[in-house]
Amino acid sequence: MERLKRRVDFRAAAGAMRAPVAGFVLQARCRDDAGAVRIGFTVSRQVGNAVERNRVRRRLREMVRLAATGTLHAGHDYVLVGRRAALNRPFGEMMRDLALAARRVHAGSPEATGGAPKRALHEAGSRAGKRPAPAESCRKRPAPSLE
Repeated sequence: MERLKRRVDFRAAAGAMRAPVAGFVLQARCRDDAGAVRIGFTVSRQVGNAVERNRVRRRLREMVRLAATGTLHAGHDYVLVGRRAALNRPFGEMMRDLALAARRVHAGSPEATGGAPKRALHEAGSRAGKRPAPAESCRKRPAPSLE
């Protein structure tokens, strides 16, 4: 598992599929390669002061570290955007939220998860309805069972 550090990677994930849950928003983007899972974390100043933001970020990192194998798919970039609710939400519920959000991201179409239209970041104008088909490696996969 690698970390996302460059702004362009965060922007690309923000323009892809997303699944909001109570304590965070999971953004996911399918890359063209089958490399390792890459994960980024972001918590804005609106969440609170530095101590609170760092606490949310630590909880998100631990949640990803403990996530079951198969929750996050290889060849994808993920960004977890922390929300203020993550400060007081029970950790077990946040773990279930991560599994739910990952299933929604991998099972749904970009429109169903609130994803932005597929276009270059610098391209002007709207191309609604002219979305290219997803790459073969990013098509629907069977969801892992939670049993």
